Amino acid sequence: MTMKSLVCTAVLAAASFTVASAKSYDIMLDNPVKAGPVQLKAGAYTLKVKGDTAIFTSVSSGKHFTAPVKIENSGPKHDATAVGMVSENGAQVLKDIKLGGSATTLEFGE
Repeated sequence: MTMKSLVCTAVLAAASFTVASAKSYDIMLDNPVKAGPVQLKAGAYTLKVKGDTAIFTSVSSGKHFTAPVKIENSGPKHDATAVGMVSENGAQVLKDIKLGGSATTLEFGE
């Protein structure tokens, strides 16, 4: 095996580990909610985190919505994925999402 093919194999292996480790979380929104600059309709979503961006995919339409997040990793692992919201001026605003099975909390802002 040449050095070039060995390097290519190592790069492909590393890339496949990154893709395999990308975890998704299922969330349900009972009401429309604002997540950072994005307005999400009520419904089921699949959530993935890529860097400092949350990617929401609507289960019904397949449309993708992205919002910036601040990632906090501290404390014990969360038992389940939990969505935290607050009411601002009569509208629901996404405050945070605790990712089940991890100590990660995604914090949303404007």
